[in-house]
Amino acid sequence: MQTTIRSAITFHGTGLHSGRPVRLTIRPAGAEHGVWFKRVDIALGDRMVPARWDAVETSPLCTLIRNRAGVSVSTIEHVMAALAGCGVHNALIEVDGPECPILDGSSAPFVRGILSRGVRQLEAPVRAIEVVTPVSVHTSGGWARLSPASGTQMAFHIDFDDAAIGRQDKVLDLANGAFVRELCDSRTFCRARDVEAMRAAGKALGGTYENAVVVEGDQVLSPGGLRHADEAVRHKMLDALGDLALAGGPILGLYEGHKAGHAMTNALLHALFATPDAYRVVLCDESRAARLPGWGVGRHEIPAVA
Repeated sequence: MQTTIRSAITFHGTGLHSGRPVRLTIRPAGAEHGVWFKRVDIALGDRMVPARWDAVETSPLCTLIRNRAGVSVSTIEHVMAALAGCGVHNALIEVDGPECPILDGSSAPFVRGILSRGVRQLEAPVRAIEVVTPVSVHTSGGWARLSPASGTQMAFHIDFDDAAIGRQDKVLDLANGAFVRELCDSRTFCRARDVEAMRAAGKALGGTYENAVVVEGDQVLSPGGLRHADEAVRHKMLDALGDLALAGGPILGLYEGHKAGHAMTNALLHALFATPDAYRVVLCDESRAARLPGWGVGRHEIPAVA
């Protein structure tokens, strides 16, 4: 059955790119509501922004959604990944600014908050999007693909010049809380040489060594080092799950990303929904639901490092 969070939970932090203080509250919502963001700092007009693939606007370094009135919310990928990874299908997310808080750079604080409140079942079945034929998108530097699979699965490959990251590959079945155990605590990362350019472009103004992994060559500059030897590819998978959560329902299929990012994952959703024969919407019985992220997950599964 569809779910929502049992009671509201509020997070306080800073926007990674804006550098501004921000408050975000996840509230329960009814069946068939889906996930919506509400800009509570705006007094007049349409303040509601749908967390949906066709509301995404091209934006460097993060996922940004915008409604028809021009109201936007950015850096939504970590909270969206937390909701998807905890199996929450319906929520109202109130935010008092144009960007979600970065917190520690991962989804773990959101996951901890959601699971501390608990998840409540609603009186409506989950509708999943089952991939039945492969769909892919390509750029000069990478590609992403969705293929048929029995559950929600992911394979990702990255390759960076910096030895602290280098070449990393990971394959993961996201069923039964694997997102919470394996991915949720992995933080966003960047190269030290890119920070000055990002800030000159008005980005990463709220970035610190505490909310991002910063590398230079073979050195990890952030205190405490890495949470996982392959933390970078795990975070790319976290981002991908958050971006795929904009599909409007959990995806039954294999997502593969080769040097992929936010824009490519969104382009892949556009390609999927532009190809009606590539997918079908299915009602989830218990067998199907058990193959989705968040099934039966508990607070004890959050990694100790987070």
